[in-house]
Amino acid sequence: MRTTTPSGMSDTAPRTYAHEIHATGLTVRVGRGRVAVDGLDLSLGTGTHGLLGPNGAGKTTLIRALATVLHPTGGDLELFGHSVRDRSHHRELRRRIGYLPQEFGYYKRFTVREFVTYMAWLKELPDRDIPGAVQRAVERVGLADRADDRLKSLSGGMVRRVGIAQAVVNDPAVLLLDEPTVGLDPAQRLQFRALLQELGRESCVVVSTHLVEDVAAACTDVVLFDQGRLVFQGTPDALASAGTPDQPGDSPLERGYSALLSNSDQGKGSW
Repeated sequence: MRTTTPSGMSDTAPRTYAHEIHATGLTVRVGRGRVAVDGLDLSLGTGTHGLLGPNGAGKTTLIRALATVLHPTGGDLELFGHSVRDRSHHRELRRRIGYLPQEFGYYKRFTVREFVTYMAWLKELPDRDIPGAVQRAVERVGLADRADDRLKSLSGGMVRRVGIAQAVVNDPAVLLLDEPTVGLDPAQRLQFRALLQELGRESCVVVSTHLVEDVAAACTDVVLFDQGRLVFQGTPDALASAGTPDQPGDSPLERGYSALLSNSDQGKGSW
């Protein structure tokens, strides 16, 4: 269930929009002017979208741009019908976004409940709604029995689950997860896939991952990204059908992944 539209957004948000995320010719430069996202055209709506690609493909840069952490250097990016170039809307947009970066900062002396509560406060949830929202988020990631433990006492996988909890505490309309399954054991990954499927029924979920099996199990849509450019967008079945038995990979999906990268000019030398 999504949160109520924040105060102020209802006055400025379009009545309707075709997609929660819409990029047109999106270019993002990082470092010393390196183009990490290169003229991207992409539209994403309700569903769970798996963002695949080799190391250095630009996945993290794209996720950070979608989270309004990085700003476009070319083209345009719209969230909920608003261009992110208009920074006056960033505060309202961020209230509707959940974001888990690859590395997220946290206070080791906070308990799980305290940390997720703090993040809910930063996202400007109404005070009366915060306790219930925190409890739901902690339960969703299977940490209800550890809610009052300090973060410094948790394993790496549990800390990652706390990161997922803070990302979903505001019931975001757009949820951005960068390598969320790092550190999770096989049972936890299965539970996480089920959570992704649940969230994708009402929200636009974008999951950056190296694990093709997670995409196959949880995602309605696959976005294959390499050297800042879109190589493929379609269903997991369509990705699997792009492969042939002679392509490297342990599954049809991995062979389709390999085939599309090898057939793409962008894929050459990217590993």
